[in-house]
Amino acid sequence: MESTGPGTLAVAVAPGMPIFEVAIPYQVFYEPPLGVDPAAWYDFRLCGPRGTQHATLRDPFVALTDHDYDDLIRADTVIVPSTPNVREDPPADLVEAVRVAYDRGARIASLCTGAFVLAAAGLLDGRRMTTHWRHIAALRERHPHLDIDPGVLYIDDGRILTSAGTMAGMDLCIHLIRKDLGSQAANAAARYLVVSPHRAGGQAQYLRSPVPAQPTDSGLATTLEWALTNLEHPLTVADLAGHANLSERTLARRFHSELGGTPLQWLLTQRLIRARELLELTDLPVDVVAARCGLGTAANLRTHFNREVGLPPSEYRRSHRPTRHEIITEPAPAQLN
Repeated sequence: MESTGPGTLAVAVAPGMPIFEVAIPYQVFYEPPLGVDPAAWYDFRLCGPRGTQHATLRDPFVALTDHDYDDLIRADTVIVPSTPNVREDPPADLVEAVRVAYDRGARIASLCTGAFVLAAAGLLDGRRMTTHWRHIAALRERHPHLDIDPGVLYIDDGRILTSAGTMAGMDLCIHLIRKDLGSQAANAAARYLVVSPHRAGGQAQYLRSPVPAQPTDSGLATTLEWALTNLEHPLTVADLAGHANLSERTLARRFHSELGGTPLQWLLTQRLIRARELLELTDLPVDVVAARCGLGTAANLRTHFNREVGLPPSEYRRSHRPTRHEIITEPAPAQLN
């Protein structure tokens, strides 16, 4: 059966790479989670240096590979898990392969210090990017011109994506699934991996600082849950502050500290997440979707979707419709309480 999936996904392997960073994309992308059609999944390839079928990772691990950097160059998506050593130049053959893959049209994503490889390939020039906070100084020393944002989990800049530390790499992988195959596939992968599908904030271009799934010790968890069940209503900062029994100023400080943004930014992100789910999993008209997610009108939904997603809602629905699912009937909105 011919594949209808998002094409070839290659994970780069180089001698000395940390095993855990390599294992994350392998675990996420090697096979589809339960409920996702294998024909709609990625053509996964683990690619090592040319002329070898294995690459020695951090002792005592070895990665066995059936593909090399020539296969990586031809991939649709390339993931660079990490650089072997931030104090040394990345492997020249890997840097060149990543550069050529990008020039051929591939999408390139780095996990953690994989950003050092992308920087060496010249792919981060003029882009906002991120990496593990511990290694930002080392990256700036090597590439002082880079625009590094230390306060986010990952950044999606179209064909170039970068992520922070280890578990942020997992977030970025789930984000790619959501971007390529929709919420249903991303949620299925997250359930299998026992991670939250929402740390990714849907997609990074929707929210540059994805939200933690369960803010702790902040007093916000109950209010966030309340807001999520009442998104169809025109919630304001005052509404959130009143529910949390906080002043608006204190609420804003808590949001910035716990969630990396403002209450209104968080609300917009959640509304867009809800809109995507409704567009993917229901046949509701666009104006009804707009009302159900709290954006009011179809025109308002289109404005935010075009700006944050890069697609109008109708086109997003066509391109992210699950291949097999039961169309759900959306219940009437609940009363605000």
